[in-house]
Amino acid sequence: MKRYINKIFVGCLLTGAITFASCSSDYLDTAPTDSTGAADAIGTTANAFKALNGVARLMTTQHSYFGQGFCGENNIMAHYENYPSQNYLYNYYASGWSPIHNQEFHSRTNSIYDAYAWYYYYSIVGGANTIIANIDNAEGTDSEKNFIKASALTFRAYAFEKLTHYYCWRWQDSNNGASQGLVLRLDESTGSLEYSTLAQTYEQIYKDLDEAISLFEQSEMDRSAEEVWIPNINVAHAVYARAALTKQDYTKALSEAKLARENYPLMSNAEYLAGFCNPTSEWIFGCYGGSQENNWYWSYGTQFACNGYYSSATQCGAGAIERELINRIPNNDVRKSLFLTEDKFPEFDFYDGTAMDLTYGILGMGSNETKSNELWDAASAYCQKMAVSGLAAPYSAGYMYLGGQLKFYVFDTPGVGYLPFIRSSEMVLIEAEANYFLNDETGARNALIELNTSTDRNPEYTCEKTGNDLWNEIMDYRELELWGEGFAWSDYKRWNRDVVRKGFADGGNAHISIATTIPASGVNKWTWDVPLNETDYNDKLIPGQPGN
Repeated sequence: MKRYINKIFVGCLLTGAITFASCSSDYLDTAPTDSTGAADAIGTTANAFKALNGVARLMTTQHSYFGQGFCGENNIMAHYENYPSQNYLYNYYASGWSPIHNQEFHSRTNSIYDAYAWYYYYSIVGGANTIIANIDNAEGTDSEKNFIKASALTFRAYAFEKLTHYYCWRWQDSNNGASQGLVLRLDESTGSLEYSTLAQTYEQIYKDLDEAISLFEQSEMDRSAEEVWIPNINVAHAVYARAALTKQDYTKALSEAKLARENYPLMSNAEYLAGFCNPTSEWIFGCYGGSQENNWYWSYGTQFACNGYYSSATQCGAGAIERELINRIPNNDVRKSLFLTEDKFPEFDFYDGTAMDLTYGILGMGSNETKSNELWDAASAYCQKMAVSGLAAPYSAGYMYLGGQLKFYVFDTPGVGYLPFIRSSEMVLIEAEANYFLNDETGARNALIELNTSTDRNPEYTCEKTGNDLWNEIMDYRELELWGEGFAWSDYKRWNRDVVRKGFADGGNAHISIATTIPASGVNKWTWDVPLNETDYNDKLIPGQPGN
């Protein structure tokens, strides 16, 4: 049994690095085999660049041991962030998936849902460690070696930073970092290793990123413009900004966020309305999404794009925004135009069930046939109006939900598209939040104005709010701007904020099975237990709830 666990959970640190898959057609059919030693696999900078592609490919690869849908960042965004959040609703799936929505698996250490994020991010760590350990001896120029090592260090920091969200307590609950942190694997060894503290974990993330930034600068290199899946210096600064924000190191978060978005200007309205399936000017980091490496039915777009397979052939829809949040956003905001909200259909009553059912919120499924047909026609016409030119039409299955999104599209079947992981807009929102907690409310307001007004997302936007009202405004616009991109649950955990979902009877739009309150103080401070397969294998870890 122990050998089996080693193979699955710790052996992945090595095989994830050696079994390189590609993220570009230039690299197809050139990967080393499992039998190739790590030093040989990273023997030249040409092979090492392929290794970087292999680490990036882990972020969209189907990890078959865990079953259907466990495809790297796709799964993290859906199961760990969107489903358990307050403002992303997937009502047709809500009943069957309510334990995930309602955070009931966090202490089930033998569950694949508890284990997957640990396995996946340590696979990235393992791939990065192989590159870091061997690149200095590779054949190639110093510039190439510096860039490759910096990129690998950034991958490792990215993975560690994400793991802290799921398997560690909030910083404010950690006794200044004294609580349990991560298992900091920093080389190619796979033996038992004890936990670091949370403070030591952040210290390592900072150290990796400081070294990465220095090496990027020394290399004087950058990735090609289309290779958004390869970390560059902007990605390093962005991960730094995220880590500092979560650690409540607001001065560092502010400075790093500003550096991260240099040369990545906020996108125009035309880009914002283009379907979020191709990189734009502000995509700092994202996944490869070309058709030649189609993930078929387990890509994010298959289930969660408004013209993906599910919304084109099933009743499921493609996710909806929470009613109260979107109703607080002005109607002239371009982002609000990407959701099927009540303001677009003012002649209909959304509370009496005549034109929309009050179980799932499907438009045109009410008790009055005439009203239902009229609302369905109106919603269908709006979807046609907002359809992205050159892409398949949204919701061709005919099932549209209150709050249903028109943000994410795909450009090929069943779910092919690129996916953003880090955008400049996120960095502006980090600036707003950091300034607020640094008692610079003017700076916080200016960041919101830049995001909303300078981009024309809402050209009439102004902000004169102060205190708690300003804080609520920052949270609202972060939730709106980054909706569906994999932040919603982690943000609420970081903010120490209850999830409060309301059903239709209470003015919300959540299915009754998930219409509940999840207090921020509950579920072991919203922390997943370290998986049983890890604690069984690693005899320096004590099974049980994390934190102490």
